[in-house]
Amino acid sequence: MPGREAVEALYYEKEPGGFARCSLCPHRCRMAPGATGLCHVRRNDAGRISLPFYGDASALSVDPIEKKPLYHFFPGSSVYSIGYVGCNLHCPFCQNFGISQSTDAIVEHVTPAGLVAAAIRSGCPSIAHTYSEPVVHAEFVEQSMRAARAAGLRNVLVTNGYAGADAATALLSLCDAVNVDIKAWDREFYREELGGDLETVKEFVRMAYEFGVHVEATTLVIPGKNDEPDQVEGIADFLATLSPDIPLHLSAYRPMYRYSVPATPSATVHRLAEVAKRRLRYVYAGNVLGERSITACRACGAVLVSRRGYSVDASGLDDSACASCGVDSPIKNRRKESY
Repeated sequence: MPGREAVEALYYEKEPGGFARCSLCPHRCRMAPGATGLCHVRRNDAGRISLPFYGDASALSVDPIEKKPLYHFFPGSSVYSIGYVGCNLHCPFCQNFGISQSTDAIVEHVTPAGLVAAAIRSGCPSIAHTYSEPVVHAEFVEQSMRAARAAGLRNVLVTNGYAGADAATALLSLCDAVNVDIKAWDREFYREELGGDLETVKEFVRMAYEFGVHVEATTLVIPGKNDEPDQVEGIADFLATLSPDIPLHLSAYRPMYRYSVPATPSATVHRLAEVAKRRLRYVYAGNVLGERSITACRACGAVLVSRRGYSVDASGLDDSACASCGVDSPIKNRRKESY
């Protein structure tokens, strides 16, 4: 950006003739001098890959943690959220396409220290890297996560999970909670519609779980694209092999960006939720207006957390245990969690 020297990327190799190959994600973009990668935020400057949008925030906001969505991580808390520009997938139904598929958004430059200071002033216990794809800004996200950890804040990542092993390791080793979009259980859909790879996303989820990160997953249910029972069954089976306690959010799609497919009926979301519940204990319907969502104790059935929109009642929890019977729940509660 004018008046500011671009930061050098970490994830790339130099090649002959001034070319450079990015290793951030499986695209492994080979860039000629002056060219950018598919994400539009990593550029070859005279043989080195630079980050012209390092620290450029397209959005800074205080959100309910449930908006990420994270239902089992500090329920009822607020999270300081930062969005970026660019993405390494090109989902034709993207709900944030104005910032994910373009770098033209108005941005505000922040530093990792400045981001943490703003989060502390807001009173939020955590920072979420969200809205557009944060992984393509891995270097800034990593430094921000380090600063947040040092200040006693938690780190949240909302991502498509399309990252190479090195970047995934760097981010997940500093992450406390992640919501990963598993967009379908169809390799061809990932490849042809999104420009991605399902196996890479699955590996990211596995890594997150093995790193001890709190994991939740989201699938946007799109009529005629991924709304067959076998699609959701495949996602649920995969998550259950890691833990049946991983929450799955099935969200209703609405026409957006390049898709004009009619909106998903709420009945479809509920039907697929029942399919997922055969393997997972916690499945939630999202983007279904006016409905109450509850998390019940698996031992006695008492309501632990009740949600209607972003209004949350977590009075059924005693720290992370059921207030009625005392059995531990899989919910991470801010009063109990500490470094």
